Amino acid sequence: MNELGNLRYKSGARHAKRRLGRGPGSGSGKTAGRGHKGLGSRSGGGMQPWHEGGQMPLQRRLPKRGFKNPFRVVYEVVHAVDLERFPAGERIDPEKLSEARLIRKGGPVKILAGPRPLKAAYTVVAHAFSASAQEEIKTAGGSIGVLKK
Repeated sequence: MNELGNLRYKSGARHAKRRLGRGPGSGSGKTAGRGHKGLGSRSGGGMQPWHEGGQMPLQRRLPKRGFKNPFRVVYEVVHAVDLERFPAGERIDPEKLSEARLIRKGGPVKILAGPRPLKAAYTVVAHAFSASAQEEIKTAGGSIGVLKK
């Protein structure tokens, strides 16, 4: 009859919970085994794992370095040569690049020029293009479209 809803520990497998602060006769009344005063007696008391006992803490000993620019735009980069995976004349947008596993996450996409010129014409839609990539796509007979970031 040990179904998941009826599981119980065997008798004697678990100790009874200590009933603290239930009067002097219980043996752990009044201060309930916490001693008198101090950090350990308070609720939520005790040292934090990062406490160093009055020594200058590590995060204050180390120098501050740099800063994070909250306005930085991190592009998913695709080289123009990689567009040749698609059939000639196709419209290529971030969704198609994601399906072809050329980009990973859904961030803005930037197309960069490749090591050699494109052989086919494509209509490429992305968030940004390098100047040389624009020129490369247009000389191959394709066109570009810029998306808002």
